[in-house]
Amino acid sequence: MPLNLYQKKKSVLREYLEALIVALALAFFIRTFLVQAFKIPSESMLSTLMVGDHLLASKCVYGVTIPFTDFRIYQGEDPARGDIIIFEYPRDPSVDYIKRVIGVPGDVIEVRNKQLIRNGQPVKESYTRFTNPKQIEPVRDNFGPVTVPEGKYFVMGDNRDNSLDSRFWGFVDRRAIRAKAWRIYWSWEGIQNIRLDRIGKLIR
Repeated sequence: MPLNLYQKKKSVLREYLEALIVALALAFFIRTFLVQAFKIPSESMLSTLMVGDHLLASKCVYGVTIPFTDFRIYQGEDPARGDIIIFEYPRDPSVDYIKRVIGVPGDVIEVRNKQLIRNGQPVKESYTRFTNPKQIEPVRDNFGPVTVPEGKYFVMGDNRDNSLDSRFWGFVDRRAIRAKAWRIYWSWEGIQNIRLDRIGKLIR
């Protein structure tokens, strides 16, 4: 093989390799610090989020942490009441959960006959769903009151009768919160049922 042809092939191979490395580095940076894709596997957030919704979540809104450490290079804002967050499940940090923030540090949270009461006042929630509105169960429908500790958050699913959340396993640590749900980029129940009306929907 002529030397110049060999060098040309080597140069093309090197260009592809460099492009691949850059693409992988860019993907890692975006996934680690900016946005990450998640899929909704359960009905706990109905009707806000449906099984089969694929969403993008902002990872930088609550601050940027160096991977595999607790060191924050950008503090960001704290989660607010009503935010839908992705976090590490307290009983198994390898599992991601998604719920709505109901209580922030210092809030007193109580549920009486399915009615959420925060700091002594009933809370109006347009996003909640009750599959068994007349069935009252302990813990699920009558809970608290509890005070949210510093550095912790109280979360609940919008589908209140079908959600394992802070009522059952406690608070979410601030350091366990990974991202804020942002926008649906794909939604389907299978190839026969693509929900075009949900694609691009802002999550609130």
